[in-house]
Amino acid sequence: MARHARKKQKLSQETSKSQPLGTDPLTDDALKDDEERRLESMLFGTKFVPRDRDTAVNTVEDDKRASEYTGNVFNNLLDSDAFYIQLFFVDDGAVIPDFELDNENDDQDDDAEARDSEAESSSSSPSRPRSPPPKPSLKSRKPPAWVDPSDPPTVSLAASRLRKLRDAPTEEALSGREYEARLRRQYERINPEPAWAAKARKEKKEESGDGVGIADLLASTSGILGRRNKVHLKAGQVELERLRDANLDAQASGSGAVRVVTFYPSERVPVLCVGSADRRVRLFNIDGHTNPLLQTLHVPSLPLTSQSSVAFHPLGSSLLLTGPRPFFYTHDLQTGTTTHHARGLWGTTFNTVNDVSSSRKRGRKGKGEDSENGGMGGEGMEVTGFSPGTGEMLAVAGRGGYVHLIDWKSGAGQVVGSLKCGGGGGGIRSLWWPSAQQLAVLSGDAEVYLWDVGERRCVRRWKDQGGFRGAGRVIAGSPGTGEGSIFLAVGSNTGFVNVYGADSFASSPSGDLPTPKPLKSIANLTTTISSIRFNHDAQLMAVASQEKKDALRLVHTPSLTSFANWPTSGTPLGHVTAVDFSARSEYLAIGNTRGRVLLYHLKDYGV
Repeated sequence: MARHARKKQKLSQETSKSQPLGTDPLTDDALKDDEERRLESMLFGTKFVPRDRDTAVNTVEDDKRASEYTGNVFNNLLDSDAFYIQLFFVDDGAVIPDFELDNENDDQDDDAEARDSEAESSSSSPSRPRSPPPKPSLKSRKPPAWVDPSDPPTVSLAASRLRKLRDAPTEEALSGREYEARLRRQYERINPEPAWAAKARKEKKEESGDGVGIADLLASTSGILGRRNKVHLKAGQVELERLRDANLDAQASGSGAVRVVTFYPSERVPVLCVGSADRRVRLFNIDGHTNPLLQTLHVPSLPLTSQSSVAFHPLGSSLLLTGPRPFFYTHDLQTGTTTHHARGLWGTTFNTVNDVSSSRKRGRKGKGEDSENGGMGGEGMEVTGFSPGTGEMLAVAGRGGYVHLIDWKSGAGQVVGSLKCGGGGGGIRSLWWPSAQQLAVLSGDAEVYLWDVGERRCVRRWKDQGGFRGAGRVIAGSPGTGEGSIFLAVGSNTGFVNVYGADSFASSPSGDLPTPKPLKSIANLTTTISSIRFNHDAQLMAVASQEKKDALRLVHTPSLTSFANWPTSGTPLGHVTAVDFSARSEYLAIGNTRGRVLLYHLKDYGV
């Protein structure tokens, strides 16, 4: 079809201008004006698209096509690969020469291009220097530490299934890195990244940008991982696994029944202290695998009879060894020295068992000497307890219902005060410090006394529900300080454990508070309660009785129900004599009369 003369003139003007290589003004739609586009739509039935709109559409398509090359395509490329990989090419319509050309032809082409560029620069006006084309930005990455020699250096694209990876029809081979990048790009085209993954990646990138730097980590002595999140246990099921016995290295020595099991107060020192009937105290490093023996202390003159006979100082600096004797031992953990305090706390000089027995006989014959010392002539130190925190005060249960307060901070071990609990018919059974200023005392008559240590005043007193004369056995409380996590448990000789809430610690100047009611009475055991322990966050409570075999229960304190899946009929607990949790409740240690210390790992609190 003959074109209009005016149109021919216009085309001739356009072709006279400099056109890019490989462009044809008769077939290139970008060079057609609106009139020619309208004629083509009328003759060939195509849709009429104005030139301005077509330019905008082409720009959007180019942007979309360029976005396909973003993302993870260049993740595995090195900075040095930019020289060898042709990231962009221009289709000029010319025939691509063979790769194996002579060096002479290459030099001639380079000289011709150089002359053309000089002529063009000299003819053009020196308005503004042309900026070099931007280099493709590749992610910097360290060179690989190892390269598989069996990987081919190049991959051929001659196969039909690999032709889709070509960016140009003439591509015949790719390097290993480029081949991997093309495969990654093709996969992202078929399976685009979902919105939730892109959002998570963006959030993670923002968080990493606001993270802690090296300077902040080096400025602190705390752990790199930081504190773990709070654990929330569920009622009904507890996840734990049995580990190697904690005292397996010492079981062959015939140490006898275990009397004391206590963990080091700090979570950074995984040490377990075990006191046995052979009057030896052993320290084990608890790692969950071998649990090696660290040290053994032998105190032949001091029998260990109660669970408080061996106690770590709250600061972890020393060990206190007490028993039914008027003297005691202290072991410095830093220097490894053991000191025998022969004069005791009240100025006594009894060094042998015979001296102790004779002093008790003198105390029964005449009460004058005992009354001078507050009823403390020649008595032992079986029930003791350090104040929490810094351990400045030590409470010792004495005769006649007395509880003596010892100033431990000064190092002299002097009695600075005494507290009188009732008539003293049942004696003092157990002590527990709710705080550094409060002391809870359980008498043998099942009466609970709450003392203000600073004022030496009893702020509250009540009788345990269901208790009677001689029924009180053990008292324990939770170390938690948050609301709803403070508990007070009282065990009796009937097997009942009454659990009281935070309202039992309330005090009033007038003293007219009602008797606190227990939150629940746990009746899982039927014999005398000998051990009660809470874990560090008051979500677990271990209750045990020594008189009956396998008499131990784990209680979920938020619901006050025992766990049904443990212990089972096959759990080799034996007659339990002592129970304790580690500082962060990763481990549970259980001692029995056979001289074994069973070790269990609580998975909910595990590292």
